[in-house]
Amino acid sequence: MATLKPPESQLLKTLTSILTSEKSHFLETLNPYIPQITQPLLCSLLSSPSLAKRPETLVSFFHWAQTSIPEAFPSDSPLPLLSVVRSLLSHHKFADAKSLLVSYIRTSDASLSLCNSLLHPNLHLSPPPSKALFDISLGAYLQAGKPHVALQIFQKMIRLKLKPNHLTCNTLLIGLVRYPSSFSLSNAREVFDDMVKHGVSLNAKTFNVLIHGYCLEGKLDDAVAMIERMVSEFKVNPDNVTYNTILKAMSKKGRLNDVKELLLDMKKHGLVPNRDTYNNLVYGYCKLGSLKEAFQIVELMKQTNNLPDLCTYNMLMNGLCNGGSVKEALELMDEMKELKLLPDVVTYNTLIDGCFELGLSSEGMKLMDQMENHGVKPNQVTHNISLKWLCKEEKMEEVTRKFKELVEVHGFAPDIVTYHTLINGYLKVGDLSGALEMMREMGKKGIKMNTVTLNTIADALCKERKVDEARSLLDSAVKRGYIVDEVSYGTLITGYFREEKVEKAMEMWEEMKKMKVIPTVSTFNSVIGGLCHNGKTELAMERFDELAESGLLPDDTTFNSIILGYCKEGRVERAFEFYNESIKHSFKPDNYTCNILLNGICKEGMTEKALNFFNSLIEERDVDTVTYNTMISAFCKERKLKEAFDLLTEMEERGLEPDRFTYNSIITTLMEDGKVSEAEELMEKVSGKFGSLKAETEKNATIGTESKEEANSEAIAYSDVIKELCNRGRLKEQSRSYTG
Repeated sequence: MATLKPPESQLLKTLTSILTSEKSHFLETLNPYIPQITQPLLCSLLSSPSLAKRPETLVSFFHWAQTSIPEAFPSDSPLPLLSVVRSLLSHHKFADAKSLLVSYIRTSDASLSLCNSLLHPNLHLSPPPSKALFDISLGAYLQAGKPHVALQIFQKMIRLKLKPNHLTCNTLLIGLVRYPSSFSLSNAREVFDDMVKHGVSLNAKTFNVLIHGYCLEGKLDDAVAMIERMVSEFKVNPDNVTYNTILKAMSKKGRLNDVKELLLDMKKHGLVPNRDTYNNLVYGYCKLGSLKEAFQIVELMKQTNNLPDLCTYNMLMNGLCNGGSVKEALELMDEMKELKLLPDVVTYNTLIDGCFELGLSSEGMKLMDQMENHGVKPNQVTHNISLKWLCKEEKMEEVTRKFKELVEVHGFAPDIVTYHTLINGYLKVGDLSGALEMMREMGKKGIKMNTVTLNTIADALCKERKVDEARSLLDSAVKRGYIVDEVSYGTLITGYFREEKVEKAMEMWEEMKKMKVIPTVSTFNSVIGGLCHNGKTELAMERFDELAESGLLPDDTTFNSIILGYCKEGRVERAFEFYNESIKHSFKPDNYTCNILLNGICKEGMTEKALNFFNSLIEERDVDTVTYNTMISAFCKERKLKEAFDLLTEMEERGLEPDRFTYNSIITTLMEDGKVSEAEELMEKVSGKFGSLKAETEKNATIGTESKEEANSEAIAYSDVIKELCNRGRLKEQSRSYTG
């Protein structure tokens, strides 16, 4: 015979009796009743006045029900939660109520339904939320990291004319200001305006939060204006936090003149600087490199009984190390000991990095040992510093070994900085495969590359003439949500032009515009230079016009690229026309520009015009060796050796050092004219010069010529001259010097 189900009212009494009994295992007694407990019954139990007097029992029962009767907690109904929270609030158990709400908001998919129940309560299901429920819910959403929802609750309270207290409002302001959103400050200001409008009491903390918000957004003048407003309009006195907040922001911006004015204002309001105030000043002076002033502040701290703390010394050490005064930074360790201040990981990281920066590797390694001996555990920054300097010293085998040891033995978890450091290190020594392996490892660990790392690898691939691979890398990066920028596209454009794949380069240019990536002058220069190099100067001029129309200003590289392009195409007159037009637009040509034009005239065989231009140049400016080399080479090609020797003498009189290319032109011409003895005499004259001129020669090798190939051909010609002289049995000693 089936057992009859007792009426729910009777069941409610039974369950209430069990829950209010003194039995230690009362929850186990409830198990047989689980099938009969519906959501309405559960809500009645949670709202029971008898249970409300026993908050611990009430909370335990709620958690038991969540686990044992999940069907009573549908995602679209927070009624059980609201029932228990109301019971707790009725007995002023605010902390317990808030804890339940925070847990629910953080872990439940139904947190949206809770918000809806508070903002749009259904009168048939539950009574309207009370002010206490609104207050506690607002705080819970803030604690759970959802200030945007808390703001909606605040606005609901305002509409219902439920005046929030100043504590609730200040908490909301803090949550909004700290929330990473472009609307954070504007939302906070709206809350502040509502507080004023509805008579919520304001205190210094209210204004300090808003001032902090202004500082976070860099609106320091608005922050300062808020001090005046709080005093004159609201009769609220600023405190040290008020001033220190702005002082810190101003110090970071290097606005030390404004800092001085603010300190005077602080004094006017009867406030005395504290340690935080002084530390802000120390930071500002150190940031500007004004270490003398920073140390004066430290002395003032000692005199006013605001002894410097660890933060003070860390800032001083950082300032000293940045200025290359590592020895003085190390000496501060002794001063710290006198004040019984123990160095922390920041102290050691600063000193270690400073030592490595000055090439004091052994001292840096000693500090790392000392750090561990003193019980200061190295952190992510420490390991990244050591890897960075090994990479800079190109000790990649040691880097690989150390990195493996850190990960496998010490449990080091590399971050984006670590991988970017390693990738740059491998690329520096030409190990592209090592860099790509690091990139793949990042992907496996779910570490997202930044755009800088992405561009670095793309550039390395392009330099290895693997432009299509670089393009595939960027294409896949876009699909995975990475942001490619104008540098990314500029890298590919330059790579394709270098391989003379003009169409592909222009495809990337068009794709860049299609993706709404705004080009910079540097990007335009990549396109203009590439087109000019590939004999398409008129097309480059179209890009030049586009650059001007975009509101950007062309730079020296832009003008020089087009002038060089016209000269390469033999259109010297057009090059000069563009040159003259450019000067009207504030372009200031340098020696590089003039040498391009001079070389262009000479290449066209217009030696007389070239000489006239050359003479005008030496009257107007201090020309360089390349200018003379270009003219000497032109005379030599026309067999005008007297004029070439005259220029050689003239350049020496001007204090310009002839280089191997100067002599190469003359010696080659002498040899071709059969004047071997004169060539030999000139070689003997300059035999001691070439070693010291080698670096300069290589640097200037391609400036006076059109390409590396031409520069190489001149070097080969020079070598051939030496060999010819040697074959004739002369200058054997010189041959050992020059052809090795």
